[in-house]
Amino acid sequence: MGTPNETPPAGEPDVIKPTAVAVDADGGAQLEHNLTFVQACNLYPAAIGWSAFVSLGVIMLAFDPQLLGNLYATPQFRKDFGYLFNGDYIISAPWQTGLSMGNPVGQVVGAILAGYPMEKYGRKWTFGTCVVLTAGLIFIQFFARSLEVLLVGELLGGLVLGCYAVIAPAYSSEVCPMAIRGIVTSYVNLCFVMGQLLANSVCAGTSKLNDHWAYSIPFALQWFWCAIIIPGLFWVPESPWWLVRQGKTDEAESVLRRLASEKVNVKQTLTVIAETDRLERELEMGSTYWDCFKGVNLRRTEISVGVYCTQVLSGIYLINYGTYFFQLAGLPTEDAFSMGIGFLAVGFVGTLASWPLIIRYGRRTIYNSGLAFLVILQLVIGILDCVPGRPTSVIWAQSSLMLVWNFFYDISIGPVCFVIISEASATRVRSKSIALATASQGALGCVMTVAIPYMINPDQANMQGKLGFFFGGLAGLCLVWAYLRVPETKGRTYEELDILFDRKVPTKAFGDYVIDNAQAH
Repeated sequence: MGTPNETPPAGEPDVIKPTAVAVDADGGAQLEHNLTFVQACNLYPAAIGWSAFVSLGVIMLAFDPQLLGNLYATPQFRKDFGYLFNGDYIISAPWQTGLSMGNPVGQVVGAILAGYPMEKYGRKWTFGTCVVLTAGLIFIQFFARSLEVLLVGELLGGLVLGCYAVIAPAYSSEVCPMAIRGIVTSYVNLCFVMGQLLANSVCAGTSKLNDHWAYSIPFALQWFWCAIIIPGLFWVPESPWWLVRQGKTDEAESVLRRLASEKVNVKQTLTVIAETDRLERELEMGSTYWDCFKGVNLRRTEISVGVYCTQVLSGIYLINYGTYFFQLAGLPTEDAFSMGIGFLAVGFVGTLASWPLIIRYGRRTIYNSGLAFLVILQLVIGILDCVPGRPTSVIWAQSSLMLVWNFFYDISIGPVCFVIISEASATRVRSKSIALATASQGALGCVMTVAIPYMINPDQANMQGKLGFFFGGLAGLCLVWAYLRVPETKGRTYEELDILFDRKVPTKAFGDYVIDNAQAH
């Protein structure tokens, strides 16, 4: 985003040479290109920290649906809210569908609604309002003693939780420089994994309780994140990109000084932001939802929507039912909970492992390669389910392959998705483009939320591992689309991406295309 003003120590690249305050945008962009990952981390520690802070909302977003999926496998919850079936208590598929709808419906409605206050009032105050509302709505879930009340709590809570999926990647992509942009936006995926892992771990501990605290404690723990976030809300810096679009240049400069170290030339950063905004206005890129579908933005919106929807179509919603899936596959309850925790622990490691790959290989290669592995693994899981008698060894093999599947998901399409949706969208419609992608993913999530309980419940289709054929086939179609449509955006400033899309550069040519700066303006 900016460049340092002092002479570099021996061995450092030329990017750390003294620069004048008044520099042109091309020079600023070139210096940003030369900034290494380590240098960016040293120069922008505050930006990284605030990006991680705002992303905490995603942990709450992920915790809620994962919590419900685990409660379906919790004996006391099934006893208090379910009915007897073949000697055991279960929650009926229609009620599982209704309760689980809160989160995806929230992502659809909440994401679309979030686009308006994010553009009118900014990222900071939209985030703060959502956290306060979440803290209040948790009371409904905590005191619910019937499926009807719990359903109301999940639906209302989901409306607010859906906003975090839009706020976090938009904010992270706008406060950090290009060298670390891929890592901070992919951190959103790590927050998803952490929320899911915490839900699994908490439920594994409380599932043995024989009273309402078996599910009341997990609901109450959602207040923990609100208690951490609320005190820090007043100090969260606003997005400098949003401030520039609002004409608040002086305030944007002040925010940039807070986000970067004293060595960074923030006036140069401001020049780059203003020039990118000028270019987008020159290219007639508006800032409404309709503008996301006009001209070159249509291609950019398609990419954002496509990579996010691929997460659902490849089978990610099975994670919400992971413990229940393992239980129905034949594992004892305790082993199912342990496998569920291991499932997400592997995802945590996978997301961390994706970071050096994102820095080294970019987006397109990782995304397509990872998706290809997911297709293969899902089909193998489906084939194993066809073994006559389904012996114990097959059950454990399927469960283990689900762990491997989650590793490849979280090393590829999981984190890289959030990088792509942040980079593929134009800055003037970023919040709305991400909102549309989130809403589309949530709409597909609604379909899966309806379908999965009927596909896996023992009193319905009871498909078990044959779900691998279903999701493997869908993921295969997504792979074909991604190969044809997802470009390489690594190492490009937002201004350069605007130019590449405006020139209608073919997907495969994005990575190597040379932009003549003399003709760019």
